[in-house]
Amino acid sequence: MRCRFCGDIRRRSIVPDKETVARARQDAREGKAPSTQAGEFVREEIEHIREGKHGARSTKQAIAIGLSKARRAGVKLAAPKAGSTSARTRKQAKRDTERGRAASPAAPSSTRSLATSRVLKKEGRSAASHTALAKQAKSAARKRSRAARSEQAKRAARTRRASQASTGGSK
Repeated sequence: MRCRFCGDIRRRSIVPDKETVARARQDAREGKAPSTQAGEFVREEIEHIREGKHGARSTKQAIAIGLSKARRAGVKLAAPKAGSTSARTRKQAKRDTERGRAASPAAPSSTRSLATSRVLKKEGRSAASHTALAKQAKSAARKRSRAARSEQAKRAARTRRASQASTGGSK
């Protein structure tokens, strides 16, 4: 579809790539957690920022966009609990989940889609830098207790072993 003002071809960045959806489905088949499946969409979003498709105000925003895409794609990712985020964020997450469970996805508003794209294009690209991602990961880990971090590591190891057993030891 061409822009009626400048004649450029419009690209919708709202729909996730086919490869991303395929990788997330593969994770689901392997019995991995919904957060791991959603990680594929977050990874895609980080790649988009690095490629220069658009920017993000912060690493947190890039992650939020990826999680929203995951919910809309049908990943069974629960909305955040009360107290951890604002009511508005929880409401939007719930809306995204419902949209992901709908039989037929509603077409996005082209006006809103274009407005979102224009705003994101103006944002910086440093949110996807290795330093910014490391900083975000460290601050997120710091919020968890030592026991919670340990439990998560054990759970990941169990999944890894189960995955290696089912594939015969190879990736």
